Amino acid sequence: MEMAMEQCWLGSTRLVLLGMLAFLAVAGCDDSSGPDDRVVEGIDFDELFAQPSDEEIRAILTEWGERDVTPRNVETVLTTAVAIGSTQATLLIVSHVVGEVLHYGAILVPEGAAAASLPLLVYTHGGDLLGGLESGFVFVAPSFRAEPLVYDGVTYMSEGPPSPWNWDVDDALALIGVALSGLVPEADPDRIGVIGFSRGANVGMLMAERDTRIDLVVEFFGPTDFFGPFAQDVVEEALRGLPRNLPGVDFLNSEYIQPLKNGELTIEDVRPELVRRSVVLFAARLPSLQVHHGTADDVVPVGEAERLIDVMLGLGRGDPEFEHYIYAGGSHNPLTLTGSIGRTGTFISQLLESTLVAE
Repeated sequence: MEMAMEQCWLGSTRLVLLGMLAFLAVAGCDDSSGPDDRVVEGIDFDELFAQPSDEEIRAILTEWGERDVTPRNVETVLTTAVAIGSTQATLLIVSHVVGEVLHYGAILVPEGAAAASLPLLVYTHGGDLLGGLESGFVFVAPSFRAEPLVYDGVTYMSEGPPSPWNWDVDDALALIGVALSGLVPEADPDRIGVIGFSRGANVGMLMAERDTRIDLVVEFFGPTDFFGPFAQDVVEEALRGLPRNLPGVDFLNSEYIQPLKNGELTIEDVRPELVRRSVVLFAARLPSLQVHHGTADDVVPVGEAERLIDVMLGLGRGDPEFEHYIYAGGSHNPLTLTGSIGRTGTFISQLLESTLVAE
């Protein structure tokens, strides 16, 4: 099986049989507005980043409830046999329509499994398969809209405008729907997990906050609070004309930050975009969760994990349903987070336990 690492940390999803890690790449700068002046380039930061009201949060929950992620016009565009180590499997490349957008995804099914015998594990923006687990799961990997899925030299382009951390969620949930539509009878609809890295980690948690079918999430160094210091630094940097040259920031800058600066959007227009991307605001809806983050992460700072941990602990969540690991000196790369892969495998293995199926 050919595996490929995404070169630009966040950008077009290049999936070569579930190969690549995609990472949100943004960086901050210090607040130079002064302690009594929170106006940056004409934008009142106190107003923009004020903690959301219950009404604002309820509005997003209502919107989520009205979104239709039912896949339509499902087609299997490729079926091929593959080997993952000693495991023989079938790779399906599928297309479907969600929200009027044509979307592609990959589904990997170990051979010889009985109906409804395998948990479903979603990779949001990829990740290497975990050793020893290959034969125990149906693997699902979405390409997000406006991104290509690439296998064996062939590109399948998901359509629609990009929408990091927002419609990404719809794309991934719709692909779960494809797998559970009868296309993959081996998949057990009562056992679903998600693993994501950076941008994909945020997407994975938002998926679970929107869909109660998801039993657990493993997140690596994902952004969690678009109202916090990290997001404020990123917005200030962009407002001052110095945005990082990376797709995640490019999207926010072009779609929201510059239109806000130019008066084309108001703070009232932009705040819902921050709310719907902030995992911590909906943390009470999270299922079992495992968090991994390094203290030397210069892409998504460790404060994002610490904020999530504080919120989860404040909700009374702890072992065994909530695990969190901060790695001294670890960077924006799971290979620098010593022991994280083994911990992930152990946590995900809960999906193999019959007790979880009976819940």
